[in-house]
Formats: sequence, C-alpha cells, structure tokens
Amino acid sequence: MREHIYTIPVNEAFDNSGDDCPFCSLYRKLEENELDLILGASMMEPDVRIETNKKGFCTYHFGKMLPRKNRLGIALMLQSHLEEVKKDVKQGGFLSRDHSARPVKNISRLEESCYICDRIENNLSAMFLTAVYLYEEEKDFRNKFEKQKTFCLPHYKRLLEASKSINKDMKAELEKTAQSILFSSMDSLYEDVSLFIKKFDYRFDDLPWGNSKDSIERIIALLTSEDYRIKTKK
Repeated sequence: MREHIYTIPVNEAFDNSGDDCPFCSLYRKLEENELDLILGASMMEPDVRIETNKKGFCTYHFGKMLPRKNRLGIALMLQSHLEEVKKDVKQGGFLSRDHSARPVKNISRLEESCYICDRIENNLSAMFLTAVYLYEEEKDFRNKFEKQKTFCLPHYKRLLEASKSINKDMKAELEKTAQSILFSSMDSLYEDVSLFIKKFDYRFDDLPWGNSKDSIERIIALLTSEDYRIKTKK
C-alpha cells in the first residue's frame, strides 16, 4: 500500500521505538507538537482561542508550557480564559433554588478539561486505528510490529480495543503477537527488579547490577504509560 500521510508517524514510531512502547513515543511526539503549536501561530487563531477560553489547560500542561519562554503568549491566553471562567462560575440569580449548582457544575467540567490533552487524545485515537489497519493490510508493518520490545499496559489495552475494527483472523493474530511482546517484557522486568532487590543482600555484593538499576522506573512506565496524566473522559 502506498504510504499516506496519516500512516507516516505510526510507521516512524514502530521503526524507532527501541526499547520503548511505540505508542508512548507517539504520545511524546504529539504532545511536543501541540505545545509548539499552542505557543506559536495557533495561539492567535480565533477558533483556537475559543477552545482554549472554554477548556483551559490541566495542571500538568500548564507546567509544560511555563518553561517555554513565551510568557506573553501564555498571558494573552490566560487573560481571555480568565474572563470565560468568571462567567462560568457566576452564581445563579436570586430566584434560583440552588445558587451554587451552576458554578459547581462548571468548575467540575473545567477541572476535567484541557485543550492540549483533548488534541493529543483525538490524534492518538486515530493512531491506534491506523496501527491495526496497517497490521491488517501490510506484511512489512506486521514484521516491524513483531519486533517491538514492549507495549505499556494502558496502550496495550487500547490496541486490543482498536483491533475490533479489523477482520477476525487478523485480530486474533495481532492479539496473540501483542500479548507475547507484553509478557516477554514483563518477564524481563521481573528478572531485573528481582536482581535489584537481591543486590541489597550483602551476599550478592559481587554480582553485577546488569539492567536492574532502572528497573523500578521501567516497571512504572509499563504499568502507567507516558500519557497516564490524561484524565479518562467519562
């Protein structure tokens, strides 16, 4: 199949994932792109400002934006966003039975919304569907899929969910291959963290550390993924 633009980032992620989950690599790239865009030309586009005024940003992505040296851009977005927030939290009139109902509802919505998170999620969802489509249609992609070292648990789940869109036989093959990759990664991490624990026993002072020193971080990455901060939309 001729490579279309929507398949390029997926193929690149599976080509260059190394020891990481390819979907975590995709997430990082999507996040970096969105941060560059929102603090660049997109910031002043009317349709984007409408969305940022309404949704705002999560604590995590505010923290990602602050070090990027465009404080004026952040200030302009916050100025108009603050006006929108004030309208949202304004209490109901005196005839209202519950004066606090509206602000509570709107603040709850605001706590769960983030312009950048939503943009990443929309694109990442398409990437999962693209990956299973490529698995079904292209032998070359199936070969590179089989060579992956790991999938994190959250992205493994989403991969299985996306596989419902392909034919039954290919779905079963994809699931079997993905599970084998995940379990192999888990077994390797188990050995590494077991060695890490063993090294705290003086009897094993002379035993090499191997790959165990960062086993804690790698297990957490497998269990949580790179996008664990994105709130699950109800």
